[in-house]
Amino acid sequence: MTKRTIVTLPGDGIGRVVLEQALRVLKAAGFEADYAEGDIGWEFWCREGNPLPQRTIDLLEKHKVGLFGAITSKPKDAAFAELAPELQSKNLVYASPIVGLRQHFGLDICLRPCKSYPGNPLNFIRRGASGEIEEPVVDVAIFRQNTEGLYGGVEWTNPPQQVYDALMTHPKFRQNFAWAPKEEVSVSTRIFTKKMTHRILHAAFTHAARYGYRSVTLCEKPNVIRETSGMMYKMAQEMQKSEFPQIELWNTNIDAQMMWLTKNPEDYGVIVAGNMFGDIVSDAFAGLIGGLGFACSAQVNPDTGVAVFEPTHGSAPKYANYPVSIVNPIAMIESACMMLEYLGEQEISSRIRKAIASVVANGEVRTYDMMKLTGSPAVLSQGAASTIGMADAIIHQLEL
Repeated sequence: MTKRTIVTLPGDGIGRVVLEQALRVLKAAGFEADYAEGDIGWEFWCREGNPLPQRTIDLLEKHKVGLFGAITSKPKDAAFAELAPELQSKNLVYASPIVGLRQHFGLDICLRPCKSYPGNPLNFIRRGASGEIEEPVVDVAIFRQNTEGLYGGVEWTNPPQQVYDALMTHPKFRQNFAWAPKEEVSVSTRIFTKKMTHRILHAAFTHAARYGYRSVTLCEKPNVIRETSGMMYKMAQEMQKSEFPQIELWNTNIDAQMMWLTKNPEDYGVIVAGNMFGDIVSDAFAGLIGGLGFACSAQVNPDTGVAVFEPTHGSAPKYANYPVSIVNPIAMIESACMMLEYLGEQEISSRIRKAIASVVANGEVRTYDMMKLTGSPAVLSQGAASTIGMADAIIHQLEL
């Protein structure tokens, strides 16, 4: 039988080291695959003027499944300054390569699960009515529309005249912004389409039905952002009534949700949102289960079978050149587990997750974030595990 080929996309900063440890854990768990490395990230922007070369797109087109580490993104002026001098006259503009991947491949379904591990010292706690300490179990699956909304990239500074003229046809624009000279106006659009909104809503309801969640919460702002959030809420109401009457539909505003998630996080099951609000609420819930060191994600196009799995943390460049890496690899390893489940390797994924749970519950091996230390090389002398040390502990549990 031909082995699967997984496209590895290390990216920048700590991306390479956490990806390497995830591959070690996959091998120890018995997952067999060939790996093809794709070029992506800041190095290729600086050297080639393209952080997502066509050769990498071709590689993922061929093999369909990718494991992604992390990327560095910088503001427009900083990105231009680091571009190779011979490329600075070519009118190149930096764009996030992971956003580019999502849009090129239509990876519109993004799932970010946030599930607490018993014994994690970073788990959210609160005081009960009698002053006792409570540690609610967090088990939330967040569905984020991944290709539209505010991250769609349709924006201008000093917009073209025809765009400005079109904006002037809206009474709110004339009322609130006509005083501003066109060259002082910046515009970012928030575009939702019914097709993609239907897809992310249906994915969320289907997941809730399949895994026994009692509710789907739409986390948007339909009372203010009436057209886009309003359309999404109306579609969710129609879908729940016609296809998923057994699943409760809840509606929360993104700002109120930020308060409620620390009051009663155990009440929430599946949450669905547009691109930006999904990004926000998933990071917020990740904070309840230990932070970005435990936050994993999948982004999938069900029509083409292309899927990319990644931790939601960044490239943390300040940690990238430490003599011994100190960052927590669990988010990357959890992302690899999501890839296994997508590939039908549930048994291997389950074994890895149980190994992680055992290491966390035992408490003898903890990375600096789990020890609530400030990241620096000195944390190793304070008892913190290195990146490799945490992976070693998980592999040891797999071998028992």
